[in-house]
Amino acid sequence: MNRGLTGHYTSAIAGGINCKAFVPAPLPPKPLLEIDSKLQKRINQAMLALGRLDAISSLLPDAHLFLYSYVRKEAVMSSQIEGTQSSLSDLMLYEMEAVPGVPMDDVQEVSCYVSALNLGITRIREGKPITYRLITEIHQALMTSGRGVNRSPGEFRRSQVWIGGHRPDEATFVPAPANEIADCWAELERFINDVPEATDPLIKAALSHVQFETIHPFMDGNGRIGRLLIPLILVEAEVLKQPLLYLSVFFKKHRQIYYEHLNQVRLTGDWEAWLLFFVDAVAETATQAVNTAQQLNKLRQKDKTRISKLGRQAGSAAQIIDALFEQPIVNINKLIELTGLTAATLGKVLEALEQQLGIVKEITGQKRNRVYAYTTYIEILNQE
Repeated sequence: MNRGLTGHYTSAIAGGINCKAFVPAPLPPKPLLEIDSKLQKRINQAMLALGRLDAISSLLPDAHLFLYSYVRKEAVMSSQIEGTQSSLSDLMLYEMEAVPGVPMDDVQEVSCYVSALNLGITRIREGKPITYRLITEIHQALMTSGRGVNRSPGEFRRSQVWIGGHRPDEATFVPAPANEIADCWAELERFINDVPEATDPLIKAALSHVQFETIHPFMDGNGRIGRLLIPLILVEAEVLKQPLLYLSVFFKKHRQIYYEHLNQVRLTGDWEAWLLFFVDAVAETATQAVNTAQQLNKLRQKDKTRISKLGRQAGSAAQIIDALFEQPIVNINKLIELTGLTAATLGKVLEALEQQLGIVKEITGQKRNRVYAYTTYIEILNQE
């Protein structure tokens, strides 16, 4: 539906240059969303996919182990959208303090994303609502280290910014002036918390994401916080028990279309077209997450069967496989911590797992301080 401009322009100054900044109208859209049969069908498909994703998190024998790696994959993808170069392997190496060759600033940013997401989910489970206090606390965690430390962590911006273009009067988009941010956020906070009336959680997540990106309240980190809002809203609404829906891969794959939809919502008010794109993203991403979980489960069962060939070493090998599902890139010290096995035993069994079965791979080429990767596990996570 073409509603026209979903807000108003106001004069602003950025970098000493006069420009027009966009202040969005409060949610929900006016006129209200027009859910025709086509859109309703796609919403239903997305909800079915979310239901399967929620079910798989309950059926997996160790859902928290899947969550550990899946959260890190999302952190990497979301940060790559913002220009970092670090990989899933870089992050896991950094987390166990084995970081030669790892792009330090990049991997610190990704690690902070993991911390920010975990903090947000913890607060939601403590019963805290999604408010200014929570969103700024998450932002503080996100910008704790790396390049974000000098970008006002945990504070709404106090100056005008612009997106795209080398100067604000030729920018792709100029978000609201700093003096409008508090009011814009207050309206969005009311919408997120169902004031004055409730909104379907999936639709709420879709609309809130666009509104947050449009307000652009922080100096940096808006994209990552805006993407984090989606699983936070769905977990708070108990649509998902675990934060397993991350749309960064889909948004990155369809980046140009994604930005076009954000712009069209602002210029024409076509929220329905954005919703079609968003629920397709949810359906595809949830289905992919279920497939990934199933593949990892099969891998575990297959490798547990294969290690029976190791005879007396099979029991120790099973403990190592369990540890690798908890942390798929490890050194001997971490394996001692996770399994309780001795260094001598681990060395012998890892050699068998690498040379006889090809389950693990030593990735440093060193004689000492060796690091092992559960390569097939990581390949499954990285496959899309």
